Amino acid sequence: MISLAAKPALSGLTDDDLSEWLTARGQPPYRARQIRQDLWRGALIEAMSELPSELRQELTEDFRSHSLEEIRRTEADQASTTKLLYRLEGGYTVEAVVMRYERRTTLCISSQVGCPIGCPFCATGQGSFGRNLRSHEIVDQGVDAARLLRQEGRRLSHLVFMGMGEPMANYEAVLAAVRCLAEPGGLGISPRRITVSTAGLVPRIERLAAEGLPVTLAISLHAARDELRDDLVPINRKYPLAAVVAAADRFGQQTGRRVSYEWVVLAGVNDSERDARELGSLLRGRLAHVNLIPFNPVDDTPYREPEAPALRRFAAQIRAQGLNVTLRDTRGREGDAACGQLRARVERELG
Repeated sequence: MISLAAKPALSGLTDDDLSEWLTARGQPPYRARQIRQDLWRGALIEAMSELPSELRQELTEDFRSHSLEEIRRTEADQASTTKLLYRLEGGYTVEAVVMRYERRTTLCISSQVGCPIGCPFCATGQGSFGRNLRSHEIVDQGVDAARLLRQEGRRLSHLVFMGMGEPMANYEAVLAAVRCLAEPGGLGISPRRITVSTAGLVPRIERLAAEGLPVTLAISLHAARDELRDDLVPINRKYPLAAVVAAADRFGQQTGRRVSYEWVVLAGVNDSERDARELGSLLRGRLAHVNLIPFNPVDDTPYREPEAPALRRFAAQIRAQGLNVTLRDTRGREGDAACGQLRARVERELG
């Protein structure tokens, strides 16, 4: 567990700030690169063995290694899922979830404290919005997860920006974090194994397409007609379905990457044959894949989790429309692993 002290986080220094600090102490410029690479690999200052002991001592006196303080950890799914709650500078809290599979290990990462989109079925959207995460706070989630997994003899292989927040509303920090996490000298996670989700911020989708970065784009769709999506995803009133899907098409054309469309299944709300037909009309013939996610019940919302037979029937109806569809594995239900739930529970406990 990382302890959050009053000292600034070394991982939060800009390259210029770090170089200036080193120069003032007579250190050569290449030390900055060594420190960065050690931080990205998850090393604490005292474990940076390439550095002289005197320099490690000075760093320890002036800085803490990383920007996160782990304040709660829960396990679920026979310890294959780990939910982490971190405290940030300013007392804010965010969540990350480590999910272990047979052939891969995925981190669900947060990009904001809370979320400004306000989807009514989302636990994060029920709370207040705090602030954007800084790029190093995003990176440090990956670094901390990689450190945890390294102790188990495992490697962090995939990242999904599907934790707290709307990643595209924190575009610059998210993009900087993606590039950093993909650095071969750091965690070395290929952009092709990084998924960036959005509720549909069209200008940012188009901007991401222009970056030429081969990440996977995931659209939080949840409805295939504007009338319903206006209620479920309020940003749809600004960027309606036609504009969102057109922007996603351009992303696919620019990158050659298939777009993932996420659909949280709400019993009796968006799981009818009509919904399947509308989804088929919207996505048929496009470079697209549909991910169905059973709703994880959230306190003080009117929505219900679908029964398993209804979920399978809805998936079959979507396949009948000629679409590729996957039923997402449900993880961490007994560990508050739906986005925002652990944070909300801990805040209630603390009053």
